[in-house]
Amino acid sequence: MSTAPNGLNTNDIDLSIDLGGIKSPNPFWLASAPPTNMGSMVQRAFDAGWGGAVWKTLGSPIINVSSRLSSIDYGTRRMLGLNNIELITDRPLEVNFKEIYETKKKYPKNAVIVSLMVENKRDIWHEIVKRTNDTGADGIELNFGCPHGMSERGMGAATGQVPEYCQMITEWVKEVASMPVLVKLTPNVTDINQPARAAKRAGADGLSLINTINSLMGVNLDTWAPTPTVNGRSSHGGYCGPAVKPIALHMLSSLARDSQVGLPISGIGGIETWRDAVEFLLLGATGLQVCTAVMHYGYRIIEDLVAGLSNYLREKNLTSVKQLVGRAVPKVDDWGNLDLRYDVKARVDHDKCIGCNLCHIACEDGAHQAITLDGPMVKLSNGTTRPGPNVIDKECVGCNLCSLVCPVQGCITMTRIDKATEELSWNERAKRGSDEEPRPGAIYERHH
Repeated sequence: MSTAPNGLNTNDIDLSIDLGGIKSPNPFWLASAPPTNMGSMVQRAFDAGWGGAVWKTLGSPIINVSSRLSSIDYGTRRMLGLNNIELITDRPLEVNFKEIYETKKKYPKNAVIVSLMVENKRDIWHEIVKRTNDTGADGIELNFGCPHGMSERGMGAATGQVPEYCQMITEWVKEVASMPVLVKLTPNVTDINQPARAAKRAGADGLSLINTINSLMGVNLDTWAPTPTVNGRSSHGGYCGPAVKPIALHMLSSLARDSQVGLPISGIGGIETWRDAVEFLLLGATGLQVCTAVMHYGYRIIEDLVAGLSNYLREKNLTSVKQLVGRAVPKVDDWGNLDLRYDVKARVDHDKCIGCNLCHIACEDGAHQAITLDGPMVKLSNGTTRPGPNVIDKECVGCNLCSLVCPVQGCITMTRIDKATEELSWNERAKRGSDEEPRPGAIYERHH
């Protein structure tokens, strides 16, 4: 690698990855979705700088409905969350396989992964995997995640939700696959670790997660029809976009912490900026897949992703993206191990305060009544002054709500003031053989 698409010199930074035997020049892949629907699209993406692409899921051709998408907007932000009821490819298998072969031949250094979903019969899986072998692609991704349409037919999430099925089909695929096999997991489960362990037992080379979340996006208040609407009716669909990132990060970190999984992970779920990408890498992802952001802004976001990640690595005195993978995982812990002595209090910078009183309202009605309006004078936008917020330390429990609602960056900060308590953590108390569990309010009461 020498130069990113925007001209950034990356000679000193190695963004290449090897995810379960699948190599690509950078960790950014297009996820299996509309942006990878055909060869011309994937090829344009590779020209723009994407490291790899997971082809839109192949299977028995189906007929899609219209319309297919709906979104949640928040304020001026469009598509904070995106819902779709689109199924797998509706293009003939012959056409897809031909374009996959041509694309891989034209772009030998980019990762081409083929997403597959067919009826749960061994011979049918063997047939499509063998045909995939002939394309020269770099890997296979088993779609065990689609929550709508296909799951009603016993495929997609219906497979991923049953560890035994997940293991069985993965074993079938591994019997004939000549390339690495990734298993794409559904988040619509109680415990994401169980299907992941099943995939590991079956010999999977890696995991992809998360797929979309089961959802019903909303209802048109004039027609009373859910959206997206198909001739006055709708159905549950798959939810994705920036709004799902916290759920994806939780499930990613859960697998990264599980010693019974131990597989490289392709992280998916709301990645839009290089900062999002770094968070996924730190929590255990080896590679990254992007969908909604591309549907919103186009292939060229790869320029900012590559440049931002390269600059971040350089600022941290790192030379390879591999050095980021999993660095935050040891800091994810069980709640019972958290330090009960650690305490923070809100501090207000009255020179920055604009007197909106949101911190007072939020604390008074939604938290712990720890902020009064009799503090130092603050200047309002009309030039007048009035008393600003005052934090009562003995009532403040350090919940952070005031700093979260404050519209002025840096106006409210949380300062560490440790508690005078003998408790270490709930689990430490149990290890010391205490006769009684600490009452939920005991430390609070002593502190007050």
